[in-house]
Amino acid sequence: MSLPARGFVVFLLSTQVVQGQDDWGVTYSSTETCAVKGSTVEMRCTYTYPFKVWFTIVEKTFWFTKKEDGELVDLKTDSEYVGRVEDRCENNICTLRIKNLTESDSVEYWFRIIIQKGGSYIGSPGVTLSVTDLQLKVSRAYSDHAELKCQTSCHVPDNTSYIWYKNGEKLWTGISYSRLVNFGSADIYSCALNGHENHRSPPVYPPTLPSVSVSPSAEIEKGSSVTLSCSSDANPAANYTWYKDETSYSSILNEEPQFVFSSMQASDSGEYFCTAENELGRRTSETFFIDVKYKSPMIMNITRLVLVVLVVLVLIPLLLFFLWMRKKKASSSTTEANEPIETVEIDPFSVYENVSDLNMVSAEQTEEPEEQEDLV
Repeated sequence: MSLPARGFVVFLLSTQVVQGQDDWGVTYSSTETCAVKGSTVEMRCTYTYPFKVWFTIVEKTFWFTKKEDGELVDLKTDSEYVGRVEDRCENNICTLRIKNLTESDSVEYWFRIIIQKGGSYIGSPGVTLSVTDLQLKVSRAYSDHAELKCQTSCHVPDNTSYIWYKNGEKLWTGISYSRLVNFGSADIYSCALNGHENHRSPPVYPPTLPSVSVSPSAEIEKGSSVTLSCSSDANPAANYTWYKDETSYSSILNEEPQFVFSSMQASDSGEYFCTAENELGRRTSETFFIDVKYKSPMIMNITRLVLVVLVVLVLIPLLLFFLWMRKKKASSSTTEANEPIETVEIDPFSVYENVSDLNMVSAEQTEEPEEQEDLV
């Protein structure tokens, strides 16, 4: 073959490569899909690649969601998917099957094809998967019944089988996704897809006995601000209503969890209670009594004066005791600082001698006048 001929062949091959780039393609059956937590989902695509010559071979195809160390990670080897993934390809059609879905599986999935000596191609955008929980929707059907619907934001086939639970025990299995239950019962309900019992819906239940609190909890005085609070555990969340005087439910004070008195008056004294209600039932709290105390300014001033006198009576003895202790301590310190007093020993015999001498002197003095008289 001559040089010009060789150049022509290369040109033809190059032309096929350039032309073949337009033949790359990945077509997904859907770019968005949704599945229930714990269930199984399938994603499907078809692919094309540039057919250069008869010896073109597809080296590898795989699905992936991420990179590690700069390399795309085949889902079949991804630690988060091992044992849960099946990847089948036949006649340029590939299907990815993931079972036991979790919320962390809610990501975008891409398909990649690699051919020998010809490069690779990634179908983008990929397939976005959303994994959701089952939910029990509750609605009031009749005055004495409520309707439960086991549902999800994803499309579920019409022949899907559901499992219903009452107080944690299996109640019923069937294709119906709704049930009627008694209003006012204390039962707890949930549902699951048949075959996926470990992924039940969050339970629904009527309100528990409401608890009430008063703030401040100390003695309530006229003109003070007081807040009443009502709370109950319920799903769906409960609505609250406040009443005064349990003999009648007609006088509604407030329809909020909290009821605030900005300035209490004597007329506000009385019994109060609250109710908690959702679509499954209603519970009433125990009643409690509020007594609004009135204190006149004169009584308040007298009370303050008495308190001041009591404080003074207590402080004065303490102050006197403190001063006495301080003086005693100072006196003790002064005595210790002075030199010791010199003591003189007295001989008792010398004392007696001195006393005798003193007597003799006295006698002599007594006799002198007599002698003087004689002289006269």
